[in-house]
Amino acid sequence: MKDVTEQIDQWLSQDIDAWTRRVVRRHFDPDTGTPYWLKRAAELAIDPRDITRHDELSAFGPMPLGELRTLDPAELVPQAVPRPLTGRVWDSGGTTGNPCRVYYTGPMLEHRAAWRRWVIEREGFEPGRNWLQATPTGPHLIGHGAVDLADLYDGRVYGIDFDPRWVKRLLRDGRLKEAQEYSAHVTEQIAAVLEHQPVDYLVTTPALLQALIKSRPELVARLKGVRLSGTHATPAMRRSFHNALGGGLVVVTYANTFGNTVGLPVEHDGALMPYLPNYPQVTMAVVDKDDWSKVVAYGEQGQVRLTVLHDDLFLPNVLERDLAVRYDTGAEWPCDGVANVKPLQVVRSAPEGIY
Repeated sequence: MKDVTEQIDQWLSQDIDAWTRRVVRRHFDPDTGTPYWLKRAAELAIDPRDITRHDELSAFGPMPLGELRTLDPAELVPQAVPRPLTGRVWDSGGTTGNPCRVYYTGPMLEHRAAWRRWVIEREGFEPGRNWLQATPTGPHLIGHGAVDLADLYDGRVYGIDFDPRWVKRLLRDGRLKEAQEYSAHVTEQIAAVLEHQPVDYLVTTPALLQALIKSRPELVARLKGVRLSGTHATPAMRRSFHNALGGGLVVVTYANTFGNTVGLPVEHDGALMPYLPNYPQVTMAVVDKDDWSKVVAYGEQGQVRLTVLHDDLFLPNVLERDLAVRYDTGAEWPCDGVANVKPLQVVRSAPEGIY
């Protein structure tokens, strides 16, 4: 089992302005930079290589996510990364239609896995246990977590078949009965594994755990812990999960294809659920819904603005479809956090579904 503590400590010690300068200059190097950003450079009011501080990234404006739905993901990878690129392209959830696509280099996957390895130990999950990864797989990065659990945490990992886009399509079309039938199909797969196999921990979505508690509460009660992401969870839901597990671990995380977070200890008897971005490669701000450039005060609610600052992927000012509270992480952590995340808007054209 690999110890990643030294690596995480090194990342957390980074100065965000120095990190920003290095990453931006890598992506805008005229000879080895990123094709997409070198083309965009001519449209900007400043020379990106003159940027010296993280807060100056606002000069790029909001990231046009629509372009990521049709762009060849290789265009977002610096030419410094040897061609041809080999590896996986990952999709976003596709809630609003054609998904965004990004290519993850080896170092990007290692960064994501190291944070995951570090945090699940802090959360109290034991190594060498059996897990059921009841999440989407295929083009969805969340499914790669099964590999992380096996390789970095000595886990044995079960899985299921799960296509979240189908249930979202059914909901968009108003086919509620069929959507419910598909959700039942997924929860039945989870129940079959839990009933017949020695599973300690379950990774799934809050929506699916709710359905499983309703249909097979005795199977949930046998679990030692659950790790949840993919749909939002309220403090009341988290408390109900605790009751269903009878004292087992309940961890709710917040992540997407572009960037992940670490769940911090809940506060105020579970009423506040904070998260720390995977700094310095990922930073988050909570901004005014009507002015993406204005960061709200601590304790205030706004839209999540995410920035990816990886050597191999630069995505500034991604406006997420999420509302959150700006969270002060204090002296212990080097950046702001977000708390009590929920959808910015849930409508038939963009349903949350079961992932």
